Amino acid sequence: MSTEPLRAALAQMNSTVGDIDGNAAQMADLIGRSREEGAQLVVFPELALTGYPPEDLLLKTHFFVAVGAALDELAAGTQDIVAVVGFPERTDDVYNAAAVLADGKVAAVYRKMHLPNYGVFDEQRYFQAGSQPAILELNGVTLGVTICEDIWEPGPPATDEALAGAEVIVNLSASPYHLGKGLERERMLVQRARDNLVSVLFCNAVGGQDELVFDGHSVAIDQDGVLLARAPQFAEDLMLCTLNPGEVAAARLRDPRHRSAVRRGRGSGERLAEPLGSFEVPSGKVTGLGGPKGTVLAPEAEAYAALRLGLLDYTEKNRFERVVFGLSGGIDSALVALLAVDALGPERVSCVVMPSPYSSGETQADARTIAANLGANLIELDIVAAMEAYDEVLSGAFEGREPDIAEENLQARIRGNLVMALSNKFGWLVLTTGNKSELSVGYATLYGDMAGGFAVLKDVFKGLIYRLVEWRNQQGAEVLVPASVLERPPSAELRHDQRDDQSLPPYDVLDAILAGYVERDLDAAELVTLGYAAEEVERVIWMVDRAEYKRRQAPPGIRMSTKAFGRDRRLPITNRYVSRAR
Repeated sequence: MSTEPLRAALAQMNSTVGDIDGNAAQMADLIGRSREEGAQLVVFPELALTGYPPEDLLLKTHFFVAVGAALDELAAGTQDIVAVVGFPERTDDVYNAAAVLADGKVAAVYRKMHLPNYGVFDEQRYFQAGSQPAILELNGVTLGVTICEDIWEPGPPATDEALAGAEVIVNLSASPYHLGKGLERERMLVQRARDNLVSVLFCNAVGGQDELVFDGHSVAIDQDGVLLARAPQFAEDLMLCTLNPGEVAAARLRDPRHRSAVRRGRGSGERLAEPLGSFEVPSGKVTGLGGPKGTVLAPEAEAYAALRLGLLDYTEKNRFERVVFGLSGGIDSALVALLAVDALGPERVSCVVMPSPYSSGETQADARTIAANLGANLIELDIVAAMEAYDEVLSGAFEGREPDIAEENLQARIRGNLVMALSNKFGWLVLTTGNKSELSVGYATLYGDMAGGFAVLKDVFKGLIYRLVEWRNQQGAEVLVPASVLERPPSAELRHDQRDDQSLPPYDVLDAILAGYVERDLDAAELVTLGYAAEEVERVIWMVDRAEYKRRQAPPGIRMSTKAFGRDRRLPITNRYVSRAR
């Protein structure tokens, strides 16, 4: 036991999956910076060396050869500091592991015990579970090592490590974001600290990886559940903080409630936790306890930051120089335009206005105004001639039939072809602009407005889109999206006087039913008990179920909820089960 302060660095970094050399170089720099700042310990996120999740890269033997070489090279730079690094270990099996790097070598390894296999997680496909909690000593301070899900569980390994004497629980994490996740997770960590009478050092990944966004929000919490330090959300950070392990020891003298649990553990004849080793490094100068306390963003600011980061990293990590999308003058494409310019800068954004005979002058004017306000490149492609050409080609096959949804969808598919042509010609990434409300019920055109490389708003309901545009309009001196865009009734403008509410319930009702059915798995009868009309509920459920084949073909998009289409919600396309209200 030590009464000396522990100075730790939480390296909240943005790894790129598969870029082992690039990630290792970034980690080496962070280890050096941590040492210069007087840290004795630096903690990295879960699987930081490879990025999370590496998925089927973990089925390639040569991938592990590269990981091992990079880990050894990284370890060589750990003089006068201990680094805890997330990596995939291949021995008798494959483990989600944390390497303790010290004295220029890989000194010890802890293996994750709880492997999540729900929602977006698929760890049991790739990893064997570890079997033993682990502790190590650093300058006389006993540390317990855990990885992500290990600390979400209210019992071992954290409880066993605390009972074995750990004064600090270190947690390496890649905890994916959803709306409100940061505070939810922070409350959980406060509870773990108080329950176990330990300080907690939690280091989370940050950045976008395909559909997932990691929000950072790393924290240090003391044994009383008091926040000592908080790293920023949605940004890389090397957060330095100082703990006083002596306070943990003093708290345990005042609160002996764990003595019986320790006795039971000793009586079992088994060690509560495997000792990984004892390490001594120079003590840095301590100027005060704790560290910086970043503020938590308000809901709209947080959602906007998540979408912006997800779009930025998908574009950057996949090496696209520019994005392109259809700008209609509607609320959805307006939000995509705002996010794209804020993420990438106006010089990397092209907006395409593609009017048809059904496009109102007002929406077209608003589209041009938005592009001008943002300073983005504007491309105008009139689709009237293309529509006439399609009509002529199909005139024989369609003879004797009145125009209907087929002709409406042709317009969307012409637009999809045009933006894809720009993508092919110039190598730009096509962004789709559809939202979760529309995608849920199939109010989207396959190979039309669904055509693209990345669906920015795929997991964002319509109501939140309005709130985000309003919020963004308030952030600067100039209004970027005209009020008319927010006030105009939503319309696909594929026929004269078309409005969304002619085909769908009002969006406030639709979003509420969808939140219940899609995100909470409520059935029709349960939704009716919440006050929604049975006919409306059954109609919405019918639309959701029959659109599964469309969603299966949609591009990836940013996960914002606990039940996003694609990684979270997986239903069979061929499916005759029907949820009825009565």
